[in-house]
Amino acid sequence: MDSGYYAAMTGLVARTQALDTAAANLANAQTPGYRAEREYFRSVLLGPGAFDSQLGETVNNYGLLGGDQLSMAQGAIQQTGNPLDLAIEGQGFFEIQTPAGPRYTRDGSFHRARNGVLVTSAGEAVLSAAGKPIPVPPGKVTIGTDGVLSVDGGTVAQVGVFTFPHGVFLKPEGADRYSAPPGTKPLLSQTAAIHQGALEAANEDVVQGSLDLIVMQRQAEMMQKALTLFNDDFNKFATDELPKV
Repeated sequence: MDSGYYAAMTGLVARTQALDTAAANLANAQTPGYRAEREYFRSVLLGPGAFDSQLGETVNNYGLLGGDQLSMAQGAIQQTGNPLDLAIEGQGFFEIQTPAGPRYTRDGSFHRARNGVLVTSAGEAVLSAAGKPIPVPPGKVTIGTDGVLSVDGGTVAQVGVFTFPHGVFLKPEGADRYSAPPGTKPLLSQTAAIHQGALEAANEDVVQGSLDLIVMQRQAEMMQKALTLFNDDFNKFATDELPKV
């Protein structure tokens, strides 16, 4: 079978999956702290002997979509005036306690719950650098760039900003929640800065996201057309040429 058929097929699969990713990114372009996903590619064959033969080298010329990875690019920091809104500048995530266990987010839309604890908009407790819920007594709240939370001048706790070892990839859960692989221990960030009274916008530009969506849609249509042409050629060969053999 003509190798062009396989090239068109893998191209269509890759562009279809990338189209889904681009659509999700654009849909969440207004979600605070959203991390856009970017596709990455891998070869069809992997291993030390993949390029030792002509077949292996030929097949590996066709890339397959390996999956999606979170983009850690910085989003724009936008002032809100709410003293409990927090934005992270640099690498890292807030740790929150959910019924499913610890989760991580860049969405700093926090508020004080009825029990006096700092929580997310969904009511999940925000955790300190020590991994504990953060109490917020009544009074004037001040949060430094290092995450130290003070009320009326008295230090209460430090809001935790956590990073992960190189090679650890977080899994998206919804628009602004991420989970770490089992057994992964987060590290307290030493470089991130917290901005009080602000939120980080999604790191997906609406204009660029719209262009990406259009381009990927057209590429998928081109691959689909190419696949149809190859399929028609094979059918013609089967009906016109094979009976003559």
